[in-house]
Amino acid sequence: MTLRKLGCHLARIQPRQPLLSGMRVFMARTAPQHLGRERIDPAPRMLGNDVLGNCTAAGIGNHIRATAALGGYQIAVDTDDAVRFYARSTGYVPGNPVTDQGGVEVDVLATALRAGYALADQTLFPLWGSVDTGDLNGIRNITAGLSTAYLGVRLAMADMWEDATGSLAPVWDTVTPASHGDPAPGSAGGHCLLLWDYDGTADTDPITLLTWGSQQKATWRWLRSRLMEAHGLAWRQLLPGGMLAPTGQDWDALVAANEAYLTGLP
Repeated sequence: MTLRKLGCHLARIQPRQPLLSGMRVFMARTAPQHLGRERIDPAPRMLGNDVLGNCTAAGIGNHIRATAALGGYQIAVDTDDAVRFYARSTGYVPGNPVTDQGGVEVDVLATALRAGYALADQTLFPLWGSVDTGDLNGIRNITAGLSTAYLGVRLAMADMWEDATGSLAPVWDTVTPASHGDPAPGSAGGHCLLLWDYDGTADTDPITLLTWGSQQKATWRWLRSRLMEAHGLAWRQLLPGGMLAPTGQDWDALVAANEAYLTGLP
């Protein structure tokens, strides 16, 4: 058995939270029909998510690493970094398991925007914004242009099934053997993970998710059935040239939305 913890609360909406709809050109353009990154290793790490419900913090740490990988380098993010941010963004007290209650994605993202994600030698501040879960084209644009999409999903018990070696099913899908357990979305709990790439846009086309320190395959129909929230993070200082990143007025709109949100925070 491999230890894997959940910890993403049900999706919530904050007043005035940044939305990506203001990035009109970036979000409305037709996303690539195929996003292949097989030759790039995003090098995801567990970051404590095997013993803590800190998937929301681990997700941001792995987002940093995925963005760096696209630029041909890597940034050191370790478990201590993720646990420290988990504590700051959720109230977790290290060493006190009673306080290990998981996190709300928009609260965690707000903390990253306001206070940054502190590493050993630097603190990184993302811009962020949310998109409707039904906008798969927008989610693909986020993945192609901002390195990965930061998602909240409701996992089924069937998704947590392991084989004799402790490995998950090779591909998460909505059609599962009865022996894998309850297939109802949410029967296992909420989880934060990243969308890294995809082979196509049809319901059964494979996609790649970054979670629990590994790459997990799934189908688009699986994601549609589990998805409860979707966000884009922009590490503008890390994004490599040549990507389908936002430009001009779209960047200005994202900056303005984040500034307005910060102004309204208590």
